[in-house]
Amino acid sequence: MKLSQFNYPLTPEHIAKYPAKYRDESRMLVLNKKTREVEHKLFKDILDYCSEKDIFIFNDTRVFPARLNGNKEKTGAEIEVFLLRELNADQKLWDVLVDPARKIRIGNKLYFGENDALVAEVIDNTTSRGRTLRFLFDGTHDEFKATLFQLGEMPIPKWIRSRAEAIDNERYQTIYAKNEGAVAAPAAGLHFSRELMKRMEIKGVDSTYITLHMGLGHFRTVDVEDLSKHKMDSEQVFISEESADFINKTKENGGRVFAVGVTVLRAIETSVTTKGKLKPFNGWTNKFIFPPYSFSVPDALITNFHLPQSTMLMSVAAFGGFDIVMNAYRIALKEGYRFGTYGDAMLII
Repeated sequence: MKLSQFNYPLTPEHIAKYPAKYRDESRMLVLNKKTREVEHKLFKDILDYCSEKDIFIFNDTRVFPARLNGNKEKTGAEIEVFLLRELNADQKLWDVLVDPARKIRIGNKLYFGENDALVAEVIDNTTSRGRTLRFLFDGTHDEFKATLFQLGEMPIPKWIRSRAEAIDNERYQTIYAKNEGAVAAPAAGLHFSRELMKRMEIKGVDSTYITLHMGLGHFRTVDVEDLSKHKMDSEQVFISEESADFINKTKENGGRVFAVGVTVLRAIETSVTTKGKLKPFNGWTNKFIFPPYSFSVPDALITNFHLPQSTMLMSVAAFGGFDIVMNAYRIALKEGYRFGTYGDAMLII
């Protein structure tokens, strides 16, 4: 498939700038990929589409405040640092992106917070935008992380808003977020409230958790027309033996597997046997799912409405069928659905 096939007319007005007042009261477009039928519901109606035999797979990654605003030594020029991942805890080394990149050289010092609460030194240029920073801090690692995250802000995408606000500290995080390491929220999971999770439990719908630490790779621009030539960034994945067994037994017993988000889709399809069984996994994945693709594990997908030409849209189209999904997007635009991380949901069954 070609990149240009995933373009569609999205205006800024279609993108949700803020989350719905209540997590489970976003709108939800329900798409039956066999009949092509489309229904318009609220997200809390999702219980109408699952039974006590089914299982939901959630991504329990936790977003950390990855965006830092600081100043360059001597010139005082404003600089933004986007933390990607910690490379070495003892040496306080971090893989980061900097903006504007052209002003930063190896050896430069960067200062963050009042009275220069945190200082970092550039020790390596890894890509045109990427750098490795060594943070200079005398306290313990826990004290360092506390200071770092206190100075940082939630890394909401700039196509939502240019700066994070207080509401993002809670709402740009799922209610079940546990394992810290993501720089972007798994958007489909943002719709689940404690009340909805309790109703699922009462109904007897099972749930389990995997971890995929979402990086910026999902948001990078695809710059090749031939999708087979696009390379995804690697992301860290953990699938426990307990979760894998639970999911496999659900399928064996005739239950359906609901993948909550594209990150879950990617994680579980990374670790599948030739017989379609899910295996435990602890490692990294650069799997890129785009049409045509034959899925082994999930029977249903919960997702948001993604941006044109995004890898996430391509993965959704692989699950629901290209023509069916793109037609659903046309309907969603016409019906005024909200797009993006804070937008409305789509359930594909």
